[in-house]
Amino acid sequence: MRLVSHPVLCNYYVTYRCNARCSFCDIWEKPSPYIRLEDVETNLRDLKKLGVNVIDFTGGEPLLHQQLDQFLGLAHQMGFITTLTTNCLLYPKYAQRLQGKVDMLHFSLDAAEKEKHDTGRGVACFDFVLESIRIAKSLAERPDILFTVFRENIDQLEKVYQEVALPNRLMLIINPAFEYNTVDTGAGLTPDQLKYLSAFGKRKNVYLNEAFISLRQNGGNHIADPVCKAASTTVVISPENELVLPCYHLGEKKYPINGQLYQLYHSEAVKKQIALEGRLPACEGCTINCYMQPSFAVEVNKYFWQALPSTLKYNINKGTWKRLFR
Repeated sequence: MRLVSHPVLCNYYVTYRCNARCSFCDIWEKPSPYIRLEDVETNLRDLKKLGVNVIDFTGGEPLLHQQLDQFLGLAHQMGFITTLTTNCLLYPKYAQRLQGKVDMLHFSLDAAEKEKHDTGRGVACFDFVLESIRIAKSLAERPDILFTVFRENIDQLEKVYQEVALPNRLMLIINPAFEYNTVDTGAGLTPDQLKYLSAFGKRKNVYLNEAFISLRQNGGNHIADPVCKAASTTVVISPENELVLPCYHLGEKKYPINGQLYQLYHSEAVKKQIALEGRLPACEGCTINCYMQPSFAVEVNKYFWQALPSTLKYNINKGTWKRLFR
């Protein structure tokens, strides 16, 4: 049973450029412009009309865009829940400009050991994460630690929890790694490792969407009976101001927005693409978290019920649910 028919999330790519070289990502390899403020203003109005609640300003590294604080401020004033993930290389520089404008602020940290984290990220950013935590707390911000889990770094999870998350009273978000296109993320998590993560997710101040684990145990999305609702739950906007369908990672179709996002989204061409969500050949076995998360939230099935406890846990802890009633 479908609960919500309109999109709930916008993944707004401010640029594909990045100052890191993460081994599990290919976005930084792409040439890219930066989004324009005038386009953001127009698109946010249309996103509000479409029923979107959450705006994730993403990249690349979103803090490379020098007007990011203006985008976040505008979205926040319009009543959107705002979210931002950063590698922290630039957060100390822009922290004061971002203060009070980000509802869900995520700092990426994949190991408690400096060398291991920096090797995975391709740049020396471990110290910047620790400094960013200190600065954010001094500004009364409540960042989360986003830990992307691979077979090779799962041994670091306990240390990050004990040495970083708990002492700083931060939420630890467990983000199981996923494969896409030709990006090499190494061998997948083993069944025993998935069970370990499932148990770890029940700890205090830890967020793990249990449906992520279940989806992997079930072989991911299946095109014969897709769980993925990426195109109908998530509006993806590129730095070129295009609507990307069915999702960023597949990027089958791109439509210039030209100030008409609302009309474009309801056009016949876009409706045809939305109807193919989760059913394209490349969708078989997909486990991409950023599109499965909203997919689990809009349709009542086993994944909905598996995702619900962790979703409630996070939103109660962060207080983000209050933004929906303002």
